[in-house]
Amino acid sequence: QVHLVEAGGGLVQAGGSLRLSCVASGRTFSSYVMAWFRQAPGKEREFVAAISRRGSSTDYADSVKGRSTISRDNAKNTVYLSMNNLEPEDTAVYYCVAGFASEGVTYRRGYDYWGQGTQVTVSS
Repeated sequence: QVHLVEAGGGLVQAGGSLRLSCVASGRTFSSYVMAWFRQAPGKEREFVAAISRRGSSTDYADSVKGRSTISRDNAKNTVYLSMNNLEPEDTAVYYCVAGFASEGVTYRRGYDYWGQGTQVTVSS
């Protein structure tokens, strides 16, 4: 079992930047592949980015590729999502998720643990 708590959401103007963080409970953080999902009003939840257990592999949705970076600090049990050049279409609740996998593996669905989410609002 792992408990995930997101932080860093808020209101930002279009073109701005934001860094989300997610702290995980427990002592086995490095055992989990970590990812971010988001859900905009009236839309289905969608994959944003994922990072493997030791950070050797990452994966990004096309919608954020090139302007987002997912990273992790296993010593701090924390995963980050930095987003640049934000667009109003990035407005959503962002969720931190954790799942099981071998090192080097990421995936886009089927995560086991979810945080409560943090709201990101991008104004035009």
